Amino acid sequence: MKAFLMHREEDFDLQRPSPPQAAALVQDLELQVLFEAMARGDDFLLKVAQQAILSSLEDLDAIRYRQEILQDCLRNPAVVRAIYQIPIEAMLNRRTGWMGIFGSYPGGILSGAVQMVQMFMDLLKRLKQIADEHADQFQSAGFTRFFAMLREELSDDYFTEVQAHLEQLRFKNGVLISINLGKGNESAGYVLRKPHNSDQNWLERLMAPKPQTFTFRIHPRDDHGARAVSEIRNRGINLAANALAQSSDHIESFMTMLRIELAFYIGCLNLAEQLTELGAPITFPTPAPTGGRRHAFRGLYDACLALTLRGNIVGNDATADHKDLVIITGANQGGKSTFLRSIGLAQLLMACGMFVPAESFHANLCRGLFSHFRREEDVTMESGKLEEELSRMSDIVDWVRPDSMVLFNESFAATNEREGSEIAWQVVRALLERRVKVFFVTHLHQFARVFYDRNLDSAFFLRAERRADGSRTFRLNPGKPLPTSYGADLYAQLFETRPELGACVSKP
Repeated sequence: MKAFLMHREEDFDLQRPSPPQAAALVQDLELQVLFEAMARGDDFLLKVAQQAILSSLEDLDAIRYRQEILQDCLRNPAVVRAIYQIPIEAMLNRRTGWMGIFGSYPGGILSGAVQMVQMFMDLLKRLKQIADEHADQFQSAGFTRFFAMLREELSDDYFTEVQAHLEQLRFKNGVLISINLGKGNESAGYVLRKPHNSDQNWLERLMAPKPQTFTFRIHPRDDHGARAVSEIRNRGINLAANALAQSSDHIESFMTMLRIELAFYIGCLNLAEQLTELGAPITFPTPAPTGGRRHAFRGLYDACLALTLRGNIVGNDATADHKDLVIITGANQGGKSTFLRSIGLAQLLMACGMFVPAESFHANLCRGLFSHFRREEDVTMESGKLEEELSRMSDIVDWVRPDSMVLFNESFAATNEREGSEIAWQVVRALLERRVKVFFVTHLHQFARVFYDRNLDSAFFLRAERRADGSRTFRLNPGKPLPTSYGADLYAQLFETRPELGACVSKP
C-alpha cells in the first residue's frame, strides 16, 4: 500500500539533502518563524515542514497535485487530523509495546509479529471506516486514489482472512510440523502444516480414519528434551515467523510514510489557522512555467512578520510580468526588506504546493531561489564586510542556473557609493545575461539610476512610499529611484532639535 499524498508516483523523501544555500535562505527570509508556526511545538512536524518547503518543485502538474490535496485538507481539517492520529498511535504502540522485547528466535519473532499485525489490523479498520464515511467529501486526485486504495485493499474479506491466519498462528492447540530424515538420519525438510480440520463434529471426528502415529511425552524434568522440542518447533515455524514479520514491516512502512506525508498537510493546517486568526489573507497561487516571466500579486505580505507581531501586515500590489529585474528603492524603514522577504517566501510556498500570504499571486517557477542579504557586523569575521559579501556572492554563482531567482538586500553597500554601484552593476548584468531573475533592494542611487536611464523593457522599479509629513505607509509603488533615502526622517524620529540650546536631545 502507498499513500502518494506528496507526489503522484513516489514517496516523499524526508532524508533528501537540503538544497545549496538553504541555510542562508532560512536566515534571510526568517523562515524559522514559519516552520515553528507550522510545527506548534512538534519536532517531527518541524522537520517535515523544513524539508518540504526547502525542496521546491519545478513541475506544474506536481504543484497542482499538492494544491488540490491541501485544498481538500482545508475543507476537511477534522477528518485529516483523525487520519493523522492513526499512524501516530501505531508508532506509539510500536514503541511502548513491542520494541525489542521478543528477542531474535523464531518463537519470539512470531509471537511479536502476531501481536503487531493484530494491532495494525485494528488501526487499519479505523482507517477504512474513515474512508467509507468521508471519501465523498474529498475531491482531489490524491485523496480520491488514497481512499479507493483503502476500500479495495482493506475489504471485509481481507480482514476476515487475516484474522483467521492470526488465530492459526497463535497455535493454541500446538504446532503441526512434518520432518524428513536426511543424511546420517539428521532431521531435514521442516514444513509447517495446517492443523487438522476442527470444523467436524464429535461423531465425524470419531468415525474418521486415524493415521498411524507414534506419540511420546517429555518428562517435566527433562530439560534437554524440552530444549530439543523447542528447537524443532522454532525450525518448523521459522518461515512463518519471517513471513509474518515481513508483513508487519510492510504495514509499518505504510504507516510511517502516511505519517510523514500527512505531517506536511497538518503543518499547513496549523499555519492557515494562525493566519486566519490574525485576519491575514491566504490564497492559492497560479504558477507559470519556469521559462516565463510572470509576477503579479495583490495584498502580498510577509507572513513571518505577521506571525511575529501577531497582527495583520500591510500588503503590496504590483504587476511585473515580462520583467527580469525588479529594483526597489525609497525611504528608510519604508518596508523594502519586508517586501523582499514576502517575495521570497511566496515563491517558496508556491513551489512546494502551498497557499501563499496574499489576496492573489501569479508567478513563474524558478530553478533555485537564492538570497544575498546584508549581514550585521560579526566579530568572528576574518575579513572585511565587502570581502565577505563578495565571497557569499561567489558561492551563489557556483549554484545559480538559468531561470533561477536571486534576492539582493542592500548588497555591496559596505563600500562607497561609486564602488558599490559598479560592483552591483557588474553582478546584476552578468546574472541577467544568464537569464536569472533578480529582485534588488538598494540605496545605491547610481546603480539604480543606470538601469532606470537605460529604459529597459525587462526592468521594473518600485519605491517605498513616504508621505509629505515623513510618515511611512509601508507600501511600495512604481516609481523612479530618488537620490535620497530620507535618512533625516530617522534622525528626526530619534532626536528633537531645540534651537534655544543649539543641540539635540532624545525624545521622551
